[in-house]
Parts: sequence; C-alpha cells; structure tokens
Amino acid sequence: MEVKFGIIDIAREVTLETEASADDIAAQVRAAVADGSVAEFTDDKGRRVLIPGSRIAYVDLGTTTSRPVGFGAV
Repeated sequence: MEVKFGIIDIAREVTLETEASADDIAAQVRAAVADGSVAEFTDDKGRRVLIPGSRIAYVDLGTTTSRPVGFGAV
C-alpha cells in the first residue's frame, strides 16, 4: 500500500510503499499525534521513516489492491 504523509512546513510529501495494513498505520499515527511521540514506519525495501507526531499535517492511505497493467483482459 502507498502511504503519503504531509508534514507541517515541508512542501514535499513523504511517500512510502509498505506491507502494513491501513489500520496499523492509522493506529501508529493516532498514537504519535496524541502523545507527541515519533511514529516509525518501515517500507517494502526495509527503509525506516521516523516522523514526529506533532508535525504530521495529514496522512493519505492508498488502496491495498493494485491496478492491472497492460492490455490483457482481467
């Protein structure tokens, strides 16, 4: 799933691809925003992303299903 984070005072989004579920991501974000801690996420390539909960402006949780590519029938 593709997840996009908007950070306060930063023009670019932080985007990552992860195997985590939308519910897991949402729970981590809620906890970090509530207590001001740092949310930690790991993408498909093993890269760790740390985002301060107090600086999260928005989170865009993409769909978990992938779209078919090409001209073949589905």
